Amino acid sequence: MINERVTGSRVIRTVLPAEAETVAALHARARATYYPDGLPDDGFDWVAAWRGAVERPDGHVLCAVERGGLVGIASFRVPQDGPADTVRLFQFHVDPDHWRTGIGTTLHAACVEQWCADGMRTAVLDVHVDNRRAQAFYARRGWVPDPENPPAEDDHHLFLRYRVPGE
Repeated sequence: MINERVTGSRVIRTVLPAEAETVAALHARARATYYPDGLPDDGFDWVAAWRGAVERPDGHVLCAVERGGLVGIASFRVPQDGPADTVRLFQFHVDPDHWRTGIGTTLHAACVEQWCADGMRTAVLDVHVDNRRAQAFYARRGWVPDPENPPAEDDHHLFLRYRVPGE
């Protein structure tokens, strides 16, 4: 597991349980950008959800830190109902104030590094249909529409697949 990686002034490391509130706030800021009518109040306890993700023994939650502040997050694990060599990227967010600074690229590279170390062959994710910025980001990194999960009518998410580099 990646504990800490330093690239210039940027650190990629595992998120700590005590940072769940900070992570949830970054998540909300990033999600709000692709909801045209504002972030819906779903009543969900995102702080508890993030704390749970961080504490899962079978999951990874990485963060990008710059100048002492959390600026990016990624959460992934092998889903219970999926193949053992497929990882699901559940959350991937960069603070909107830090878009286009390379944080997403660095964080994605750290995810891929971990997937390779874990022997993963495939990664999957879903992205909101209105989040064109994220769709373009993933496409530039080699993510493609998942042929096994075409979007259903009225679905608000697209399903993408990534071939993890390997031997």
